[in-house]
Amino acid sequence: MLPFLLWVGQLLLFAVGVSTDELLTALQNTDDCSSCLDFLATLKTVALSGNDPFIIAFTQLCIQLDVADPDVCTGLVAREGPILAHDLRSIGTTGQTARRLCDALMGQCVSKAVNPFIVPLPKSAPTQPDVLRSKGRPPLRVVHLSDVHIDRMYTVGAEANCTKPICCRDFSTQRPTVPAGPNGNAQCDSPISLADSMLAEIERIGPDFSIFTGDVVEHDTWLVTRPEATDALVSFNEEMARALSAPVFPSLGNHDSAPDNAFARTTSHTTNNSNWVYDTESIGWERWIGPNAASQVKHISGSYSVQVPGLKLRTVAVNTQMWYKQNYWLYDSDIPQPDPNGILAFMVKALQAAEDAGDPVWIIGHIPLGKEDTLPDQSNYYDQILQRYKNTITGQFFGHSHKDQFEIAYSNYSEQTAANAVGLGWIAPALTPTSGNPAFKVYDVDPDTFEIMDAKVYFTNISDPEFQIAPTWELYYSARDTYGPLVGLPPSAPLSPAFWHNLTEVFAVNDTAFQLFNTFITRGADVGACSGACVNSTICDMRAFRSQDNCDTPAQGLDLRRRSSVRATGVSKDSAECEGFGLASILSGAF
Repeated sequence: MLPFLLWVGQLLLFAVGVSTDELLTALQNTDDCSSCLDFLATLKTVALSGNDPFIIAFTQLCIQLDVADPDVCTGLVAREGPILAHDLRSIGTTGQTARRLCDALMGQCVSKAVNPFIVPLPKSAPTQPDVLRSKGRPPLRVVHLSDVHIDRMYTVGAEANCTKPICCRDFSTQRPTVPAGPNGNAQCDSPISLADSMLAEIERIGPDFSIFTGDVVEHDTWLVTRPEATDALVSFNEEMARALSAPVFPSLGNHDSAPDNAFARTTSHTTNNSNWVYDTESIGWERWIGPNAASQVKHISGSYSVQVPGLKLRTVAVNTQMWYKQNYWLYDSDIPQPDPNGILAFMVKALQAAEDAGDPVWIIGHIPLGKEDTLPDQSNYYDQILQRYKNTITGQFFGHSHKDQFEIAYSNYSEQTAANAVGLGWIAPALTPTSGNPAFKVYDVDPDTFEIMDAKVYFTNISDPEFQIAPTWELYYSARDTYGPLVGLPPSAPLSPAFWHNLTEVFAVNDTAFQLFNTFITRGADVGACSGACVNSTICDMRAFRSQDNCDTPAQGLDLRRRSSVRATGVSKDSAECEGFGLASILSGAF
């Protein structure tokens, strides 16, 4: 079948006037922004002839570069290729959109410049804002879970050391060299048993409510279909509802679509939209957020605002995928789109209503605003909203990175001090074992101010001999107990943005403290070495709740592992754990 595909592809490309060798040469000669734009122009020639020649050409590139097994190349390009072809037919290949597409696909033309835009605000900030004061009451308990990536095709006994982006499935009839255990493997996404174990532990802890910051669907990017993704979303909603007696306030993740990352703008006028995702979650989440917020999910691209029952607190969930660099639907216009699908406008409306009512707000979303893969425009515009409503927003919660991290927002990024620290993004670790030991967070929350008094990470150790019999969940560390003494935190003080800034100053001079944080990132599993420049850039990223301020410098192809390295090491996942294998992974194989 493969030789026939290549033969047909050559015929189609010959008719277009572009050969596979020409595409491959153009790709391999891409070493700066100008040559990347030239490569896009060559790809556009193929895209203008239709989706089929484009899919075949891109599939051939993937196979010739040997960045994945042929079936992975074929499946992935068939799903994501038409979106890229649509982009190329819709834009020029020399403008800003093309440059940003080069950044997203190949790490070229990188720019953190922001298109000027002032977010419309209905009112100025009050001259004397209401100040919430603690009465010293016992704290609330809130669980934060994220990035479960449940693989419902996980097969106990299947090969865990395969050549696919994820393993532990029946991909081969050969006898496995590393059989998948009942409860998970570091090369594989979460089996249902692991997710059930986590939910049971959360119920045992007994939170007042939980927040879930997205990514239900597993990393089978070359196989995932709309029915499969729908079933995954529906099933996990039902599992949470059965296991957890307290409310859950969820948000969408970039993998919660098919193909993954694909959340179209309403202005794209395409039938390949994401309404089915919003319809699915509108129904699935209504049990927790009520009919009004469920209607918002359906009509505001997966976003909603709702009062937490019995509390003077509102949660505002936002679909951060509309600001995600790897959402290729965002690259089909040369006209800047400051607020795709009106998510920012919805945030402003919800925050203004909360301010008028004197209610504090927690914002929940998937992708942290300071990450390199958040578009700098929308990150900047979000920050404008944060600065305006900083007295109303008392918490911001995200996932996506699969790591235990945080990001600080400042009123003046040129003077990063504790006094200027005005916001914090809490980033939860993941359940999926592909990025470390499975974990979730538990917050102790002041019931009057809704500030975080402590953040505790619970984990299960996949290296424990008992893990495959029954995962044991235990407290990994308490942020207050571990970090509080390093900065002299008073007993009644919250873990405020100022506290976290002071901790970054400790990290800058105390390598023992920093290395403890570095170990915590992956919950002690596969800890990466970090010293010198790595420490500096990590601290820089801690102080960057705007993506324009982080110190990440994407390498060509998003710094993904080469296929030869994958085969040599037996590691089947790329280094971009939160992204998975995508079009950028294919193009990285040329470098």
